[in-house]
Amino acid sequence: MEDLVIRDADVVDGSGADAYRADVVIDAGRIVSIVKEAAAAGCQRPRATREIDAEGLVLSPGFIDMHAHSDLALLRDPDHGAKAAQGVTLEVLGQDGLSYAPVDDRTLEEVRRAITGWNGYGDDIDFDWRSVGGYLDRLDRGIAVNAAYLIPQGTVRALVVGWEDRAATPAELDRMRRLVAEGLEQGAVGLSSGLTYTPGMYARDAELTELCRVVGSYGGYYCPHHRSYGAGALEAYAEMVALTREAGCPLHLAHATMNFGVNKGRAPELLALLDRALEAGADITLDTYPYTPGCTTLAALLPSWASEGGPEEVLARLTDPATAGRIRHDLEVTGSDGCHGVPVEWETIEISGVADPALGDFVGRTVRESADLRGEAPWDTARRLLVRDRLGTTILQHVGHEENVRAIMRHRAHTGGSDGILRGSKPHPRAYGTFPRYLGHYVRELGVLTLEECVAHLTSRPAARLRLPDRGLVREGYRADLVLFDPRTVAPGATFAEPRRLPTGIPHVLVDGRFVIEDGRRTDALPGRSVRRTPL
Repeated sequence: MEDLVIRDADVVDGSGADAYRADVVIDAGRIVSIVKEAAAAGCQRPRATREIDAEGLVLSPGFIDMHAHSDLALLRDPDHGAKAAQGVTLEVLGQDGLSYAPVDDRTLEEVRRAITGWNGYGDDIDFDWRSVGGYLDRLDRGIAVNAAYLIPQGTVRALVVGWEDRAATPAELDRMRRLVAEGLEQGAVGLSSGLTYTPGMYARDAELTELCRVVGSYGGYYCPHHRSYGAGALEAYAEMVALTREAGCPLHLAHATMNFGVNKGRAPELLALLDRALEAGADITLDTYPYTPGCTTLAALLPSWASEGGPEEVLARLTDPATAGRIRHDLEVTGSDGCHGVPVEWETIEISGVADPALGDFVGRTVRESADLRGEAPWDTARRLLVRDRLGTTILQHVGHEENVRAIMRHRAHTGGSDGILRGSKPHPRAYGTFPRYLGHYVRELGVLTLEECVAHLTSRPAARLRLPDRGLVREGYRADLVLFDPRTVAPGATFAEPRRLPTGIPHVLVDGRFVIEDGRRTDALPGRSVRRTPL
């Protein structure tokens, strides 16, 4: 007797092929048999110790979140209902060039401070690791969903070079190469960068190319948050394509959007650039979230020169009136590199979370709205927040374009990524709603993608990028990371007004053959583990 049989499911297997009716049998965490049209064929039906009637439900591979910021959330709350309830069975962490391994004591403290807005400071976390392998071992103690890890290039640079805007010396570059190689040997799947975040943005292309040569030699991939999503966005995309081609390294473009007024309607230009590269033999994929606003920290908008030296230096510059005036000019007139070369529009910057609860009145309002209430200039409000919240403020940035979102999600290289920041009083709803929004809004309501296409984008395509030989498809012998959802009702519960509401229409989610969501409720199972790079 096997563990479980899922009867009469409409199987959308992740390949893009048409759905079919089948009984799917699971044992010891794997799919052991698939009996198509069992009832109609009149054959003997498989038996198991447990049966699920899946009439009217779609059975698909579990969804893979290619861009997650759950690096501490998984340790703080291993139940991880925000993602498990969406049908996510694997997340990719270590994004945007900043995370918590590899580090030493100094760098760990600096990184914790720098990305408090993403993950919290971590007072409730025992940081008992320093290496990539140590962090992955920590995940292996038990989490709801599986997790892969990208080596964060900004953290590596902070460890070796510091937070200064200068080229690495040959000895420093050698050490960074060794750290990247060690992280890959310990199980990381690739390298990430945050090229509008310090200190990763201080790396020149030659330095990035050398690190990517190491990544490519191990069969990993490079995942850059590149140098601009606003003015100069197309040039920034082209820079990453050329860099990885030279390095011989696969490229995965993080949250591949075209934002701000300068890029309205320009997604076809990006897709044409990518198509030319693909036709020339480049290995490229990308991810997007199905919403128009972005999400980051308020401090991320600052110009790079103001962020040099790390968080304490930033705060010192903000409290100096003359230097703060220079920062304001770069933000409001020139267009800082932190704001993608576009002058900031304070009416588009909504405060979504603060580290200091005493500042909670700012949450849910734009910077301009809060400034008007106080009878002051928006910059004065933003500066006060940055200093009093010690750079821990998160924001929504309402600068996207729906036509760009739809065009990019249709592309043959597209995968799904939530870019979900789970901290803050009013986080972006993509953290709780990305995957059901794809299925409900863009498949069922708008028909931008067929159901079979969309499931492939969320399952087999990312599994192929991660080089996972037994995930991403409903196949005999594959791991039973599976989701059952109702295609007629699946929808996100999360909204901008209520961003932590869970989705509807996803009654069952299995990780390694164990229910993490059963009858729409979170179980106490923690079957998730680190998913480590498959050696070449």
